[in-house]
Amino acid sequence: MILALALVIVLGTTAGAVGFGRRAGTGPSLVNWAVGGRRFGAVLFWFMNAGEVYTTFAVLGISGYAYALGAPAYLAFTSVSLSYAIGYWLMPRIWRAGRAHGLITQPDFFAARFDAPWLGVVTGLVGIVALVVYVQIQLVSLSLIVQLTMGNAVSPGAAVIVGAVLMVGFVLLAGLRSAAFSAAVKDVLMIVVVVLLSVTVAGKVGAASPLDVFRLVEEAHPGIGKFPGLDPSSPTTSVWLMTSALSVALGNWVFPHLFQISYAAHSATAIRRNAIWQPLYSLAYFFIILLGFAALLAGTTPRDGNANGALLQFVSDRYPAWVIGLVAGTGFLLAMAPGAALLLTSGSIFARNVLGPFVGELSDRAALRASRLGMVGFAAVAVWLTIGNTESLVDILLYAYSAIGMLAPSVFLGFLWRRTSAIGVLAGIVAGFVALLAPFATHFWTTHLPEWEPGLLAMMINLVVAVAVSLVTPGPSAAAIEVGLPPTAEAVPAPAHTPAGGGADGT
Repeated sequence: MILALALVIVLGTTAGAVGFGRRAGTGPSLVNWAVGGRRFGAVLFWFMNAGEVYTTFAVLGISGYAYALGAPAYLAFTSVSLSYAIGYWLMPRIWRAGRAHGLITQPDFFAARFDAPWLGVVTGLVGIVALVVYVQIQLVSLSLIVQLTMGNAVSPGAAVIVGAVLMVGFVLLAGLRSAAFSAAVKDVLMIVVVVLLSVTVAGKVGAASPLDVFRLVEEAHPGIGKFPGLDPSSPTTSVWLMTSALSVALGNWVFPHLFQISYAAHSATAIRRNAIWQPLYSLAYFFIILLGFAALLAGTTPRDGNANGALLQFVSDRYPAWVIGLVAGTGFLLAMAPGAALLLTSGSIFARNVLGPFVGELSDRAALRASRLGMVGFAAVAVWLTIGNTESLVDILLYAYSAIGMLAPSVFLGFLWRRTSAIGVLAGIVAGFVALLAPFATHFWTTHLPEWEPGLLAMMINLVVAVAVSLVTPGPSAAAIEVGLPPTAEAVPAPAHTPAGGGADGT
């Protein structure tokens, strides 16, 4: 029954998503496949955007972090609120640049704004690396869910491969519009699952009410609700919370898939409405942390000691088969919808910005073929990185944000400072990665600033170097500067090389 119900949810949503994507599409082009024809109204953009922010990380990662450490899971609240405050300002500017200049991928922006096609190749490679790391989160989650539904019939490694095949198969069928449809379904199901588990969890752990769970877990594990959490030696203090939340917020909309989703919006108004109201979703984290604490209180032992599976194991131990099936099916969608957009974006960047400059401009058909082949290859790399990895989903997330954070200073400078040069951007990226990855740098951070998020420190060094080098190197042309700093910000011409037509809000 568990597997049957999960399959019904997944297959039903997939069929609906494919039908929706093909019905609303206007032909097999990279624009339609990668940015949905630039026609996402407020409703559809809401679900697509939320689908990329509220993934399996939101449910399994945060509940697992609460189970393993406690208070550090509060990172979810602070990072989401800060992200949308920044997104309200940044995303409409990304949308305007994409629509006015026919941009499809994030590296298109770098190449156009800094007047340097080669910079598109460099930032494309950085973006792909960050996306592949991010795909790991979805694959780890999918593998846990596959094991939940199939039991001991599959090994952890086989479960990762099965999850990757499901994800690739899903995205190959249609493109971004299909991912948006499945994101809408999974958002509704996520709310249903979280509410269902939260209102019944007290009875499963002997508490008088859901709020009583917090009292009981504090009595059983004193200090769990304070920083640094269950492990007194952990660097997860309040300083870690603030620096990690800021690193996530500054890097969030710089991720290539969210950059690309901004291009897909029908209007800046649709984007701003989302930025105002979507932080309400973060209230769900209160209940997700509650479920992580309940799993700890119940003495749940996740399979292979992997805290990422604590909630799944708790549900498997304490709930009937139909609830387990509902959770498994929802979990599949929570991983596949965002995973599809991540892989789709990596494939688009590979075809357009990494391969294209070396082989010449590709036809739509050739670009689609190269994009899909690249996507399969990146999924294989993500599988290789995932097999045997039992790190917390929160840790994997912070790795991904550290990588993409190396592009954040140049994105913000591109919309704020006319003088920013391509050489300055490159120098900042190189300096940032040295500060992030060089052994002497990592030793210094862990020895002298152990509570600080390394990604934020590297981002600050990146910014200083980018500004300093830009001051002594030639800046971009006036036409390139206008990509990020137009003479009149509100005057948005019809998109170059893409359909200017709209569609009703929510289509």
